[in-house]
Amino acid sequence: MSKTRIYALDLLRGIVMIIMALDHTRDFFHFDAFLHDPLDVTTTSVPLFFTRWVTHFCAPVFVFLAGTSVYLQSLRKSKAELSRFLLQRGLWLIFVELAVMSLAFTFDLGYTALILQVIWAIGISMVLMGLMIKLPFNAMLFLGTLIVSCHNIFDSIESTHQGFFWDLLRNGNFATHNLGAGHQLIIIYPFLPWLGLMMLGFCLGKIYEPTFDVALRKKILTRVGLAAIFLFAGMRYLNGYGDPFPWSAQESPTFTFLSFLNVHKYPPSFLYICITMGPALLFLSFFEKSDGKLVRAVSVYGRVPFFYYIIHFYVLHGLCTILFLSRGHTLQEPTTLPFRFLIPGEGYSLATVYLIWALLVLALYPLCKWFSEYKKRKSYAWLSYL
Repeated sequence: MSKTRIYALDLLRGIVMIIMALDHTRDFFHFDAFLHDPLDVTTTSVPLFFTRWVTHFCAPVFVFLAGTSVYLQSLRKSKAELSRFLLQRGLWLIFVELAVMSLAFTFDLGYTALILQVIWAIGISMVLMGLMIKLPFNAMLFLGTLIVSCHNIFDSIESTHQGFFWDLLRNGNFATHNLGAGHQLIIIYPFLPWLGLMMLGFCLGKIYEPTFDVALRKKILTRVGLAAIFLFAGMRYLNGYGDPFPWSAQESPTFTFLSFLNVHKYPPSFLYICITMGPALLFLSFFEKSDGKLVRAVSVYGRVPFFYYIIHFYVLHGLCTILFLSRGHTLQEPTTLPFRFLIPGEGYSLATVYLIWALLVLALYPLCKWFSEYKKRKSYAWLSYL
């Protein structure tokens, strides 16, 4: 694989990892984070809306490029080896989600809330990809496209709107299920749409084979990216299929536009995927040959996304706890949120959120760079799981 191709993929992954931290910083530090939905056009402001909306790109790009990485690994591993690796790594990611990330979210050593987020979605998708890796390429492309474009059919089928199976498969959206003994499972990311997106990311890997023509790759990325954006615009305007919540005219053209952009993430609707992956594919086309110090610096985060993801949550929640105590609260103070040491209505302005976010990203850079270099120098098998 050429350095250009590595930089193009790692640069995009690095950017979305940096942006992702903005949303989590807002969750932990913005005074309005758990009072109102930042995407609710009746209560939000334009800066707050786009602070949340821009982070919509993170999860789909993260999952999509995970699929691309699987394809690139298939170029140097047998299908049996790759299948075994995907099964093992997928199960490992599910364990990390339940044991490590649930604790990062809640700071609750009793694990009264187990939370299934994006790491779970990637993990279970990898397990299923491990079972499907022997499928022909065209079958993988067809099934991935079918899942992504057609899962919104369930929006109109009332019987699929509730129940543990459907919440796990397709609904998600913070569905809560009691596990007994005071424990609960919160399903944020259902796996089916994300599996379809990972399958499409796998298929993208074909145009990143070393022998693939660069000009043709750029043309494919540009055309598919533009097609996704135009498809979003046309279908969203018609207010028909593709997203469970129609847009509507608001008190001003600006907020009408915000309503138009506000598509559903939990689960990721077809139009949500179009408007996020379309620009992402254009980015890969336009930045095919990017290089330079800034590109390499941002790419550091993209080379160690899992490591960065875990660390940044613990740093944010740890700092949130310190500030919580500095306001006169105690560690024993009860809370009704899964996040401990956070009270809705308390917190800081959006400008302060941005400052904390910038300092966080800069502070984690040396650690991420060290780990990235460590992975280059060492060939330990366990590093492939991080």
